[in-house]
Amino acid sequence: MSQRDGGGAGGASLGADLDTDLAVVERQLGRRPRAVTRVAHRCSCGLPDVVETQPRLEDGTPFPTLYYLTCPRATAAVSRMESAGVMREMTARLGGDEELAAAYRAAHRDYLARRDALGGPLPGDPGAGGMPDRVKCLHVLVAHSLAVGPGVNPFGDEVLAAVGDWGAGGPCVRLAGPADAPGTNPKGERG
Repeated sequence: MSQRDGGGAGGASLGADLDTDLAVVERQLGRRPRAVTRVAHRCSCGLPDVVETQPRLEDGTPFPTLYYLTCPRATAAVSRMESAGVMREMTARLGGDEELAAAYRAAHRDYLARRDALGGPLPGDPGAGGMPDRVKCLHVLVAHSLAVGPGVNPFGDEVLAAVGDWGAGGPCVRLAGPADAPGTNPKGERG
């Protein structure tokens, strides 16, 4: 199963158990997620790996990152690509390949339209991931590709093809059980 098979274009809404999805994302991030509207993609292991967030946090602060990569394995795989310097190479390719540059500008318009549909333009209408003129954050581009499906964000698609299926090894975090509930001991008993 490929990484694309995990949730498909259009994503998956927060499951029947919103609390479970948000608890998984909290474990993945190591903090409580903010302004989540839905799970935009699920990993091949079935857990969320991309969430969609409101363009403003609960306190009104602008938050331009619409799609947020949450899986620690995915984040690590993409970080390795960033460390290898592929962002500079991708940005350089934009200057020499008009077809690629046009596709990347279209990806930027798609990203803004989806974000604006949730809450209107942000001050200065900030892009994300460096779009449309450079490649600054592969995590954003990969999250965009996973959330909307292949063929929209060319660089997100490239990175996905390079990093492989991070969910093949099973879930990145353990689902909460009784032993994980606040106020319980390791055996899951109230203490």
